[in-house]
Amino acid sequence: MLLLPGLALSQDVLVDNPYKVKAAFLRNFAHYVNWPEHALPAGNAPWCIGILGPDPFGDILETTLRGRTEQGRTFVIVRAATLEELPPCQIVFMTYPDAAKRRTALAVLKQKPVLTVSDEPEFLPDGGVIAFKVTDRVRMSINLDQARAVSLAIQTKMLEVSSEILENGEMRRMR
Repeated sequence: MLLLPGLALSQDVLVDNPYKVKAAFLRNFAHYVNWPEHALPAGNAPWCIGILGPDPFGDILETTLRGRTEQGRTFVIVRAATLEELPPCQIVFMTYPDAAKRRTALAVLKQKPVLTVSDEPEFLPDGGVIAFKVTDRVRMSINLDQARAVSLAIQTKMLEVSSEILENGEMRRMR
């Protein structure tokens, strides 16, 4: 069972909308991932979660994050069609279905301490940090090489519930 603050989720779930699960996970990444000090806004400024590309969440993110805090910070959600429109964010959920567009954005983001997340295929090999798949089961794969390259520390609890981990250039199946 994956235990996250405010959410107990087994690997087997029945979900009417997988984006409800993804929204809950996005919130909890702020708890289970550590950013370098310079990547966080000053004081108690909010966490910035960016949606890059077509928004699949609708109002689910706002509903999930309303009134929630993590490490003394609230959350703000921004949506952008292009990377140029996106302000600095700690977490970016990328929804580009076009692989070339996704790789172009990742080429820029993978140089910054940004937790990139997507449910698109080939996201990890392209340089993304976390790939999701939510059906009747939650599957999360982590590119530990990329996380470490930008000084993001992913806590062991999150690694333990991952399906796959890309480390030292090799994909390891965990479950």
